[in-house]
Amino acid sequence: MPWITAQEALAVLKVQPQTLYANVSRGRIRTKPHPDDVRRSLYNGEDVKRLAGRHAGRRSVADVATHTISFGEPVLPSGLSTIADGRLWYRGEDAVRLSEHAGLEETARLLWQVGKVDLAFPPTVRGMPAPANPFEAALLALARRASHDFPTVGRSHQILCREAAGLIGTLAAAMLGGGADGALPLHRQAALAWQAPDADDVIRRALVLLADHELNASTFAARTAASTGAPLAAGLLAGLGTLAGPLHGTAALGVQALAETARRIGARRAVHNWLSRGHRLPAFGHPLYPDGDPRAIALMSHFQPSAIYEDIRQAVVELSDNPPSADFALAALADRYGLPASAPFTLFALARSVGWIAHMLEQSARGSLIRPRAHYDGPALKQGEGEPPAA
Repeated sequence: MPWITAQEALAVLKVQPQTLYANVSRGRIRTKPHPDDVRRSLYNGEDVKRLAGRHAGRRSVADVATHTISFGEPVLPSGLSTIADGRLWYRGEDAVRLSEHAGLEETARLLWQVGKVDLAFPPTVRGMPAPANPFEAALLALARRASHDFPTVGRSHQILCREAAGLIGTLAAAMLGGGADGALPLHRQAALAWQAPDADDVIRRALVLLADHELNASTFAARTAASTGAPLAAGLLAGLGTLAGPLHGTAALGVQALAETARRIGARRAVHNWLSRGHRLPAFGHPLYPDGDPRAIALMSHFQPSAIYEDIRQAVVELSDNPPSADFALAALADRYGLPASAPFTLFALARSVGWIAHMLEQSARGSLIRPRAHYDGPALKQGEGEPPAA
C-alpha cells in the first residue's frame, strides 16, 4: 500500500482524527510532507494497514477506556470545540478565521451560546496595582468566590452566563491589576496594564486562539468539578490549578529559560545541549498537530519574533524537526513586546477561562456526574481469615 492521505488512513483505521495523530506522535505511523501542499501530510500505508489489523479484533471496554486517557479516542460528547484536519474549530467555526476579527468577548458569546447579548468582563476591583505573582493573585481571588458563590444546580443558563462574565472580570483584575477601564475589551485592558499599546491586536488574536482546545487536562478538571454541581468559581479554580503544570500552561516558561541560555551560548548550541541531556523541548511539537500548530502559525504571522526566538525555532526544526506550538508563540510575543515574564501564563489563563466556563455550562446542562473507574494494578487483594479465595 503506497503513501496515503489522512482521509484514506482514517477510512482504513476507522478512528477519529485525534487517534490518527496520536499514533503518528507515538511513532506507530510514519509521515512525510504532501508534495503538493506542505501544510498537509501523507501517511505510510503499510503502517496504517498493520495498525488496523492489530485492532481488528474487538477490544474490551477496559482496553478502550485505558487508551482514551492520553490523546486517545474521545471520552465524552461535547458541542464546543474539536480538532480536525489539523485545524481547531469552535462550534463549527475555524478558530484561526475567528481570530481575524473577533475578541474574547465575541468568542465567549459563541461558546457560551448567549446570542447577541452584550458581554463584557469588567474588573470587579479598581485601582489595584499589577500583582507581583499573577497566578497566586488569581488563586486567592477565585478561592474567595468559590467559598461563597452558589452551586450551579437549578440555576438558569442566562444567570450562570452573567455570573461567569463577572468571574472572568475578577480573574482579569487579579492577574492584570484593577486599573484598567472595564468598558474596554479584555485585550485592550491587558495591553494597557502592560503598557504595550502596540501589542493590542496580537493580544486579541492570542486570546481568541487559546479560548478552548477540546478536552485538555485543565478543561477536564473544570468540567469534572462542574459535574458535581460546584460553583463556577470552583471549576475555574480547578482548571487554573491544572493549567499550572509544565506540560500544560507553563510550557512558555521553559521556552523563556531556553532563550536565556541561547543568548549566552547561541541558539543551536543551547538546543543541542537541551536535547543531549534527554530533555523534552518545551513548546515544540503537538500530538494533535503533526503538521504544525495552526494557532502558533496564525499568531506569529502577525508579529516578527526577535532574532533569538527565530534562531531557536530554526535550530529546533534542524535538530528535531518539531514545529513550534502555541506556547512558543506566547513566549515570543511577550519577548517581542517587552511584556512581563508572567504574561504568557496570564494570557493563557484569561483566554482558557472562557473555554472552562463553556464546558462547565455544557456539563451542568447535561446533569451527569463524571466518575471514571480506576484500573487497579496494586498489590494482590488480601482475603479475610476464613474466606474462600477469589475465583
